[in-house]
Amino acid sequence: MKLDLGNQLASSEEHQPDTITYLFASEFDHMPSRNLLDLLETRDFYVSFRQEAISLILQAQYSCDCGPFVPYLAVNFMDRFISRIEIPEGKPWILRLLAVSCLSLAAKMESIDFSVCNFQGDEAGFIFDNKTINRMELLILDTLDWRMRSITPFSFLHFFISLSQLKDPALAQALKGRATEIILKSAKCCSSSSRLLLQQQPVLVASNELLPLQFPSFKCSISAFECVDEENLLNCFDTLQEMVENE
Repeated sequence: MKLDLGNQLASSEEHQPDTITYLFASEFDHMPSRNLLDLLETRDFYVSFRQEAISLILQAQYSCDCGPFVPYLAVNFMDRFISRIEIPEGKPWILRLLAVSCLSLAAKMESIDFSVCNFQGDEAGFIFDNKTINRMELLILDTLDWRMRSITPFSFLHFFISLSQLKDPALAQALKGRATEIILKSAKCCSSSSRLLLQQQPVLVASNELLPLQFPSFKCSISAFECVDEENLLNCFDTLQEMVENE
């Protein structure tokens, strides 16, 4: 059976409190080090490097038809990698190699066919063979201590949508689709270090847009969950809402 990394609550234990609590706690093990946030605040090179790499990675959702989770997982790998490894300036090929390698690893984790050849264009003349990509993949794996089963906001979507108690499958699917769009926007607009509390907010922001009448009760249901800090929930909700409105 294929492990669904994008929906790690989709199992016989999906609503067991200890399982959900474990995922909340485990998410911190799959975040970049604090060093990344410091780099983004003090070095313009890392800001531009990250933005360009993320733009390249997110193209895969459409150019390679691999869905939203694989690019998001690749961004998670990239953020964790650059928080631990010094990226040299003046070598633009590193950005493309890192992006391609993170996508390749993410696709392998999801058992999705990903054609490196199809994804690589001839922009800037950077085309990498499989041997080079495999070497970069090994460097990423070693740097991340082979901890690739990342916990991401996608891991929580099923659970938090279930709290809405929607009876209409079409509405639940629309809520999931909009929350997915918001998660991807969060990847572009903020570092993983500042996404620690994004498990619930994408669904909340989506419900506020699509289901304004149900939103108050939905927010209460999420706030009542033991792992949720209500004050942080509201603060992060406001930040994410503003980000989506300004997109």
